[in-house]
Order: sequence, then structure tokens, then C-alpha cells
Amino acid sequence: MLAISFWNAVWLVFISFMFIAYLMVLFSILVDLFSDHEVGGFAKAIWVVALLLVPLLTALVYLIVRGGGMAKRTAARQATAQAEVNSYIRDVAGAGAASELARAAELHENGKISDEEFAALKTKIMA
Repeated sequence: MLAISFWNAVWLVFISFMFIAYLMVLFSILVDLFSDHEVGGFAKAIWVVALLLVPLLTALVYLIVRGGGMAKRTAARQATAQAEVNSYIRDVAGAGAASELARAAELHENGKISDEEFAALKTKIMA
């Protein structure tokens, strides 16, 4: 029967954690590298080949050399994504009660709804 000691289990957990952390760093580097439009294709190819041949050293060098810009580019991507989400939400939700009231007033002025219907819509919107 295979018996695993406590320290072997701790070592396995530690190695597994380090491997997953390294993969996360590697994927972050690759995403940053390929989303940076200032770096040319040849430089990107060199970074990828270096990451394949000497992965740990290359990852450390990349984080030291381009780490500051990496954080700025990530923040810019997140800000752009947040702005797009906010714009989408505003488009879908409209401007709220003011927008609905203006639309109801326009319908009333065009004669598409009666005075009673407008009053009922106004009451409903304001509630």
C-alpha cells in the first residue's frame, strides 16, 4: 500500500501551488505581450521562444523589464471594458423616469394618447 507522509503531502501541495501560480504569470505575460501594439512581431516571437526555452528566467526578466507598463496596460484594458459596460447599461436602461416621462409627453403632444392615459402614465412613472 502506498503511504504518503505528511511532509510529502505538504510538498505536493506547495509544488502544485507554485505550478499553478507560474501558469497564471505565464498567461498574464502572453496576454500582455500580444495585446501591446507597440511591440513588433519579431520582438513578440523572440519573447515567446525565450518563454519556451528558458521559462522561469524569461518570465522574471519580462516582469522586471515590462512590469510597470504591464500594469498600466491592464488598467487601461479594464477601464475600457468598464466604460463599454456602463455605456451598454445606459443604452439599455435609458435615462430612467425622466426619459419615460418625456416619451409619454411626446406621445401626448402628438395625440397618440389621451389626457387620461397621459395622467395615468405620469402617475405610474412618478410612483
